[in-house]
Formats: sequence, structure tokens, C-alpha cells
Amino acid sequence: MKKSMIISALLTVCLFAQAINVKDFGAVGDGRHIDSPAINAALLQAASQGGGTVVLTPGTYLCYSVHLQSGVTLRLERGAILKAAAPTDSTGYDEAEPNASRYQDFGHSHWHNSLLWGENLHDVVLEGEGLIDGSDVLTRGGQRKSATGQTTANKALAMRDCRGVVIRDLSFLNCGHFALLLTGVDDLLIENVNADTNRDGFDIDCCERVVVRGCRVNTVNDDAIVLKCSYALGRMKPTANVLIEDCQVSGFDVGTMLSGQRTTKTEKAPDGDGPTGRIKLGTESNGGFTDITIRRCTFTHCRGLALETVDGAPMERIEVSDLTMTDICNSPIYIRLGDRMRAPEGTPFSTVSDISISRVSVDDADSRYACLIAGIEGHPVTNVTIRDLSVRFRGGISLDDVAQQRGSNPFFFAGNGTAAINRGGERNGYPEPSAHGIQPAWGFSISHAENILLKNVKLSLLHPDERPVFYEHATQKVKKRKVKVIRSSLLSSAEP
Repeated sequence: MKKSMIISALLTVCLFAQAINVKDFGAVGDGRHIDSPAINAALLQAASQGGGTVVLTPGTYLCYSVHLQSGVTLRLERGAILKAAAPTDSTGYDEAEPNASRYQDFGHSHWHNSLLWGENLHDVVLEGEGLIDGSDVLTRGGQRKSATGQTTANKALAMRDCRGVVIRDLSFLNCGHFALLLTGVDDLLIENVNADTNRDGFDIDCCERVVVRGCRVNTVNDDAIVLKCSYALGRMKPTANVLIEDCQVSGFDVGTMLSGQRTTKTEKAPDGDGPTGRIKLGTESNGGFTDITIRRCTFTHCRGLALETVDGAPMERIEVSDLTMTDICNSPIYIRLGDRMRAPEGTPFSTVSDISISRVSVDDADSRYACLIAGIEGHPVTNVTIRDLSVRFRGGISLDDVAQQRGSNPFFFAGNGTAAINRGGERNGYPEPSAHGIQPAWGFSISHAENILLKNVKLSLLHPDERPVFYEHATQKVKKRKVKVIRSSLLSSAEP
């Protein structure tokens, strides 16, 4: 991806010499009064004078929906907390707008029922060292009424059809379904942002010319940084020219990244597998993923890198490099082309091509699902290069563990009598490594794929494993060069 295509010239909001203090508009910041009317009045005042900066000084500002404005910076100083308020008998959050389409999950279809939101805006900045806190209020639920009949909110920040947006230096805590839901937001910079939340962290959907840099995102129950290209806007729009660099993702217990405790009491995400907290492309995938760069990122106590297209999107020109992963609960690398096709009739089939993954180091990875590359019959994953990869798997899986799936998995096939072979998850189901079942190999499992190169790869085990290192089905031109396999500390082999 060309640097000139990344936001080297993000639009900078015009900052007036004198910022607007929300307390001058009646905000109290005592954690008891509802301050969103005052904050909204200050934002409107700044917008009416052509732009400016609205400041929250230290204090706790209880709020319902805050309406962002074009040309306006909202700054939370250190010690300022913008806190989601519980609905009362008379007041709640803005109503969610009608669903734009039926092809994506409910949460991706609404923006107005949020703590902060903006639509059709330009040149917006949210910044500062303050905290946006949805604890005990923001939920993952859809459009719901509280016990008092008022609307609840399920997102911290939602923006739709905007351009020239900067989000930097802020922290987000317990943000419901999304910390950031950004749909159709072009020329976007997210920099030095911390999010420690109960579901998705950053959902970047149908956005072009995006930089995500220096962020820490902890999401035990869902994805941390996820790119999507849904049909939520009511039209096809790609996610393209995206750079994610120098970020940390993890799946520690909610709130313990920001607190520094980093505890691991939550053993499973809602889908029954281990902590999520990863970087992912998908699952919503209509408009296309092109020219995506992910580099110098760390994954800790979470799932691995997932590159998925299942709803008709082309996924091409993806470059991943310099990743460090530790304590990974499923496939360190998962590349999936599927056939879910939640898309308008006539949408072309998904494609995957031109993926480069290099200089990746993984320690202590669950070996049930291996590194997985899976297309489907007639639609292979093509042109994938993985080089300079080192993975140390946990091992400890027997052939009986694989065979026990027989009879319970309709996508299960008999092998040569000594083991059963699971070729992969349901082609039109939800893409997840666990959907494929325990794999017949511990290192790489590759099916329906062409032109795959594995070069300078080291695969090792913490504990013995009865399965072979590699499994292939319906593949063409899978090349392995300089592959080193270490089955235990006492036994090693060179190229297979």
C-alpha cells in the first residue's frame, strides 16, 4: 500500500484561539447532573461559528446521546470522564434509525442509539487523555426500552457517512456492543486510543484511507480491531487502503487492561471458544477488502489473525508483517473463503488472492485447529505467501481426539483407517477455526487452495502430538521451502 494513499494529509479541524468550556453552557461535571444538553449546546455553538474546540475539564459528565458536529473538536482533558447515564422515567438515548438492510447483524445497522454519534459530518476530532465510560449502562442488546420506557444505548461512539475524522489519545471502558462503530467513514485516523470493553473494540466498516496506529484494544468476548465491508449503508462500499500498525490486542478480563491487572478468569467467549481479542477482516464482507496493511502488532491471550470473506467480497492485496503472538487459543493464522452470502441477489462470489504474511512469531498456540487456509470447492484461496514464520504449538492431541468427532460432525470424512479427517467447517456457516473441528494435522491444514508458498517456516511442539504436521485436500501448487519441524526437544526433522 502506497504511503501517499494513507492519510498523510488528514484534514485538520480549524482550532480557534479560545476553546469553549462546556461549563459555560451549564455542564456541572459532578457525576449527578445530566450534562449532555450543555455539551450539545456547546458543540452547536462551535459549529455555528465555523468550527472550534469544545473542552471537558476534569470531572464526571453524565450524558445521554451527544451529537458530534462538523468542523468541531471535542476534547476530554486528563481527568474528564464522559459517563453513560442510565435512562430515567423521562429521558433516554436517541432512538435508533430504521434498519438500512437485512444483510448484517443488527448492531451494525444503527448509529443514533449511542453515547456519541455523528452522521454526514466532516472534519471531526475527538481527542484528549480523558475517559469515555459506558459501565453498567451500555449493552450489547438491540433497540430496547428500559424499564421506564426510555431508549437504551449499545455503543460508545458511532459515525456514519463521514470524512476527515480523527480519534486520538482517548480511553474507552465497557462500551456495550461497540467501542467504535465507524461505517462509511473515509480519511480516518485512530491513534493512541485505549479500549477495554465487553464486546467489539474498533469496527471499521466500509471505510477508505484509514490509519489505526499505536492503539491498545482488550476485548475478551469479541474482536478487538476488525475491518468489515457490510451492506449497512444500503450500498456496496469497500474497506480499502487501510494501515494498522504498532497496536496491541488482547483478551484479558474486561477492565483489567486499563487497570493494569491483566487477569484471565474469563475462560471462554460467548461462542464457547477461548478469549477473542484479535485483529480480523470479516465477518460482514460485501463490498471488498483491498490494499490492507497490518504490521508491528502484538496479540496476547486471545485468538490469532483472521482473514475472512464469506458474503461476496474480494479480499486482495493484504500485507501482514512483524506480528508477535503469545498464548493463542485457536489458529494463529486463519484464512477463510466461505459461502454464507448474506448479500443482495446477484452478488458475485467471494475471492481471496494476493496475501503476504511475513515475520510472524507465535508462542504457546492451541494446536487443535493448526494454521488454517480454507476455500471451498470451485472457489479456492489463491496466491498466499507465508514466510519467516515461527510457531510453537501446545500439542497434546491424539488421533483418537480427531476420530471422536466422527458421527457428530457432518463435514467429517474417514481417513486411512487410523484417523478421521475433518476437511473444514460448513461452507455457508459462520467462519471460525473452531467450526472446522480438530484438524488432522497440528501445523498447517490447507484445503481448496492454489499457489500457496510456505518459506522459512519453523513449527515446534511443547508436548508430543500424534498427528502429522501438514494436511492438504484439494490443493494445487502448495510449496514448502526451508520448513523446519521440531516434534519435541529431543527429535527434529528438516524439510518435510
